[in-house]
Amino acid sequence: MDNVGKNIKFLRKTHGLTQDDLAKKLGISRYKIGSYEEDRALPKLELLQFLANYFGLNLDTLINARLWEDETGINLNSSNSNANNFKVLTTVVNSSNEERFALVPQKAAAGYTVGYSDPEFIENLPIFDLPLPEFKNNRTYRVFQISGNSMEPIPSGSYIICEYVADMSDIEYGKPYIVITKTDGIVYKRIEKEADSNQQLLLKSDNPEYKAYTVNLSEIIEIWKAVGYISTQLPNANDVAKNKIQHLISDLKNELEQLKDNTNL
Repeated sequence: MDNVGKNIKFLRKTHGLTQDDLAKKLGISRYKIGSYEEDRALPKLELLQFLANYFGLNLDTLINARLWEDETGINLNSSNSNANNFKVLTTVVNSSNEERFALVPQKAAAGYTVGYSDPEFIENLPIFDLPLPEFKNNRTYRVFQISGNSMEPIPSGSYIICEYVADMSDIEYGKPYIVITKTDGIVYKRIEKEADSNQQLLLKSDNPEYKAYTVNLSEIIEIWKAVGYISTQLPNANDVAKNKIQHLISDLKNELEQLKDNTNL
């Protein structure tokens, strides 16, 4: 990690930041920034990940590249090339530098769109470990409590376990995600690629009563891939049957509309 200090100094200056500016963004003292840049101390893994996310780099580049010598191929635009700003991420680690799960309950949902990058806000959320083999130590997870019935049969009040998406190219279209935007806050939807557009995503509910809608990439704060959920409500057989009927009706409506369009042609 001999390059870390020089890289931090180079990135800070490239983005026109003083040590005070960067220290405030990280929630640490200016003295610590100086000690990192002068190689008198090494940032913890959590802080390194935060720095990489903030400057739009992967962790390996921040640690191993010699950015101050070769700028070619490195995107140093703090607004990010994807025209969105969901690269800054604050996490909480234990004494072994392993990331822990932060829970965003419904009552904290509104505050999350403002405090998502504030270390103090994240640290004040419920923090816990989930010792299941399916969750890898080298991944970043967060849990969001959802409300409403747009994603039935998953009931309102469920806790969606998510993995952080650091790059738009990692999105798997048709899969469910927690999408956090400036205007709509936290929503749980399936992401589809909007036709003929590289600047929008199509968000679709599992409940066919809800219409799909688009969101501009510039509005997106964070995206989290849903990998599981926890609910205190067990599925009701009648609700499952009702959901299937709703989908059948929705499919029939779509087929009828297509037949009408074909007839008009």
